[in-house]
Amino acid sequence: MFTKKTARRLIDAAVKYARTSTIASGVEVAISQTSSATARFANSEMTRHLQGVTGYVAVRALVGGRTVVQYGDDYTAAGLRRLINKAVTLAAELKHDARTYHLLKPRTSYTRNPRGVANRYDPRIARITADDRSLAVQKIIKVAEAHELTVAGIYAPTTNVYAVGNTNGLYRFHQQSSLECSVTMVGATSSGWQKTVASSQDGVDVVSLAEIAARKAIESKSPKAVEPGDYEVVLEPSAVLDLFTFLIGAFRGDSHCDQSSAFFGKAGKRVLGKNITITDNVYHELQTGQVFDDEGMTRKAVTLVKDGVFKQPVKSRRSAAYLGGEPTGHGIGIPGSENDWPVNLVVEGGDSTVQQMIESTTRGILLPRVWYLRDVDPNTLTVTGMTRDGAMLIENGKLTRGIKNMRFNVSLLHLFKHVTMLGESIFAAGEEGSPAVVPAMKVEDFRFTSRTK
Repeated sequence: MFTKKTARRLIDAAVKYARTSTIASGVEVAISQTSSATARFANSEMTRHLQGVTGYVAVRALVGGRTVVQYGDDYTAAGLRRLINKAVTLAAELKHDARTYHLLKPRTSYTRNPRGVANRYDPRIARITADDRSLAVQKIIKVAEAHELTVAGIYAPTTNVYAVGNTNGLYRFHQQSSLECSVTMVGATSSGWQKTVASSQDGVDVVSLAEIAARKAIESKSPKAVEPGDYEVVLEPSAVLDLFTFLIGAFRGDSHCDQSSAFFGKAGKRVLGKNITITDNVYHELQTGQVFDDEGMTRKAVTLVKDGVFKQPVKSRRSAAYLGGEPTGHGIGIPGSENDWPVNLVVEGGDSTVQQMIESTTRGILLPRVWYLRDVDPNTLTVTGMTRDGAMLIENGKLTRGIKNMRFNVSLLHLFKHVTMLGESIFAAGEEGSPAVVPAMKVEDFRFTSRTK
């Protein structure tokens, strides 16, 4: 893996070559590397260890109002020189593009380093060995055996490095660690699931995760079928996150440029419930990730929805040029330089607990997670999916029994207008998208359309 020193040395050499040996008016170089290791287990046995390093190097060359992006996997100085030469040669063959924008300069308001951001790299995660992963899995298996369940899941440490520099003298570097653990406990008639992701090794307690998953499997055993229909539903944070993932695209600046966003033309209008406030805030104490976007622009904290009213999308420099206003530092650069994306979402929570939500419900359903979500209607942001791993019936304020799985069709615009209670926001992990800071929610009129196997 690259270190801050080795990444800087390579990018400086590539930038120096671009300045002195090409006709380019500007060159940007980026390096991304990810080292990941995964211990997979199933049927209460270790099944495999996977480990490797992936990544890319990328070059953006500007030649007389023309821009070309090239990327590859040769991290050597010679490999970068070849990539630069290829980009410059191809750029000379293109027509002039009036939309070409300059490379960022260092020491500006766009590239100033923010203060007070917590360290997001834990070297202990980088040092986790195959034996360490096996020991963690053994602890999970022991919990399953104690409850006479079988267990499956993953335990996966990851480290990531991203560096970007250009011929204007800009250079930025970020190093991130992540530890993911997913546990599924399976009994004769039911199952339970729990997952977490943290940037510190201290943030993952495998025994606690296993105990929670086991409790869910035990409490939902011998599930009964219930009739499809509209129910009050209590969504645990992981379920909220996976549903919320399908709303994220509406906050992209480029989706407003091409008018595909469900919120296009609705700035200043109420689009969600009055109790829903959403920000993209890399500086939030629970958030992770780099404080600059892929071309080195410092991210801004952006209010997307305030008290249900849509405010603005996140914007790269390119989408800001179309939409007006200032860019917010959310560009997805090379190799995907035309896109932007909100990557540090925070949904403001409340002070209710999941238990209080359950106690306030006469007849409803608890959903610890949702599964196999797919788009149905982009205009209403309707998605379909299924329940899984521990869904339970709520009767007269109590969890009474597990239920057999059902399919649902819900409009997210409708769903987030019918939130009646909010829990404390936590850094939650799911299966459909990246982790985010979201609360548990109690919602009305959640439509289950059929039973499913």
